[in-house]
Amino acid sequence: MEFQYQNSYEVKDKIDQSKIAILPIGAVEAHGPHLPLGTDNLLAERLSAKLAERVNGLQLPTLPYGQVWSLRNFPGSINISNDALIHMLVDIGESLYKQGFATFAMVNGHLGNGTALKEAARALYETCPEMRVFYFFYPGMNQAAAEVRETDSAHSTYFHACEIETSYMLYLAPEYVEMDKAITDIPDIPMHADVTPTPWEEFTKTAVLGDAKLATKEKGKYIVDIALENMVKLINM
Repeated sequence: MEFQYQNSYEVKDKIDQSKIAILPIGAVEAHGPHLPLGTDNLLAERLSAKLAERVNGLQLPTLPYGQVWSLRNFPGSINISNDALIHMLVDIGESLYKQGFATFAMVNGHLGNGTALKEAARALYETCPEMRVFYFFYPGMNQAAAEVRETDSAHSTYFHACEIETSYMLYLAPEYVEMDKAITDIPDIPMHADVTPTPWEEFTKTAVLGDAKLATKEKGKYIVDIALENMVKLINM
């Protein structure tokens, strides 16, 4: 159920019936020639809708901006600071707590938001001790992706506009994918990128980290459904 389309006269009863708030969080950034700037928003939003249906949650409006420092110099990317994101998430969480929610699940579509989400959850742990706070980023995806991918990952952590993320889009938002424009770009990511600030233009001109041509809806469904099942289990535990 989408929170923003409820009215103030009836929403209190719906909060009491659900107690679960689900916030999709994404970003606006370059995703190669075949995926839109709002890829992370679309993925977070559509995955959140599936999660809300499974756990009887209330899906909040998507938070569409994220920390995209690494890609901030690519055309179309919009970056906000970790501090700004943390403050907003804490404010949202505290407001939800006052409204009577018992669970706040942040469904993240952008890896770069991870630090801010974790810090916000820690802050809410102190200020909203009776509310469970989750920060989800495709839990269990690493093993699932390894089972279906046809090429090695360009990085042990990063995946971007590649075989995997494009597969997610083909499953969750296929109408926004232009597979005829998909490319293969497997950059050599230097070791120092893991230990010192490194803008991505130092190792890629496309923002694609892999072979997007190998993406399929079936791969995306396999991985996303495993992540969804894990989120459901964690919320219901």
